[in-house]
Amino acid sequence: MSKILILTASFGEGHNAAARALAAAIDREAGLGTAVTEDIFALAAPRYNELVRRSYLSLINRAPKLWIRFYRWSDRSSLVANTPALFFRELRVLRRILAREKPDAVCCTFPVATLLLEHLARTGGPRLPRYNIVTDSISIHSLWCRGACDGWFVPNEDSAAVVLRAGLNPALVHVSGFPVPAIFTEQAGLLTPPDLNSGAAPRVLHIINSGTRHAAETARRLLAEQDWEVTCAVGRNESLLRQLTALAAGRRRPATILGWTKEVPQLLMTHHVVVSKAGGATTQEAINALCPMIVSQVVPGQEEGNYELLRRHGAGTLAESPDAVIAALKHAFADHGRVLGEWRAALSPLAHPTAARDIAQHVLAASTPAPAAARP
Repeated sequence: MSKILILTASFGEGHNAAARALAAAIDREAGLGTAVTEDIFALAAPRYNELVRRSYLSLINRAPKLWIRFYRWSDRSSLVANTPALFFRELRVLRRILAREKPDAVCCTFPVATLLLEHLARTGGPRLPRYNIVTDSISIHSLWCRGACDGWFVPNEDSAAVVLRAGLNPALVHVSGFPVPAIFTEQAGLLTPPDLNSGAAPRVLHIINSGTRHAAETARRLLAEQDWEVTCAVGRNESLLRQLTALAAGRRRPATILGWTKEVPQLLMTHHVVVSKAGGATTQEAINALCPMIVSQVVPGQEEGNYELLRRHGAGTLAESPDAVIAALKHAFADHGRVLGEWRAALSPLAHPTAARDIAQHVLAASTPAPAAARP
């Protein structure tokens, strides 16, 4: 049986979301336990990794100008690519994992992992087939393109054009889509929002991430709109959960206030529109649910391309204040949702709900040894 190692990191939910969806697809294709997912950064130095992760989240939310300066410097710099000694602990952990699992191939949803695999191969380690699962759109960090790979899987044609301009071999670049859970194919056509032309109330989903600006006020403004059905997912913010639950109690239309939930795909598929920051996983899952986005915040750097993708294809809009969010929603719902319908139609060419399965099949086929020729 093949063994596929997936390397991820907790710097942004997109890396982990792609890894989970890909691992599930590989196991469905080749049997439970075929995929092994590891975060070598968390394993190598748990406390330090958590400190860096929290610092990263604090920086992108509280000091975005400082973050974009660092992001652009790291995009130009060759320090990470040329100084593997910076990651001596991660290299030690990675050597142990490779020796223990003996994988037939490695998929990386975080680009630094590819560079570390390349360093091990140059210094006597195994030379395994390795693939980059690019989790960014359009604003793609140069680290994704710096390590040698046997293939790059990108989420859309716009992103493929970016990595090809960076010099990648066109034969190794695959427009696969972003790996999303299988529910987007299994429940397609079954989980849908009600038809606005039949008189149904618009359904608005508001996803609140840690550090999202104006999130609480936007949620209050949404709940004040009595003609809409509203769902707010507040994550682990218990205080906000209690506040919004109290506000939702007296509404004429139904309102649901959720804490942390695994049901985001189902929510996206059954709501007409989602209000959220332009995170990689959220944007791609909204695309595959054909749920247009009102983008309430864009983190400079990696999230700029996610919004740019929607803007280029006319599949949503940017609204960075509570007033702008409400105005954008009213515009979308006017005339029985005419604009909303245009946005939804524009999402369809961008959706690749079978991406995880397609990547899994490609990697498994490439890593499975050909059967020995039969003796005469």
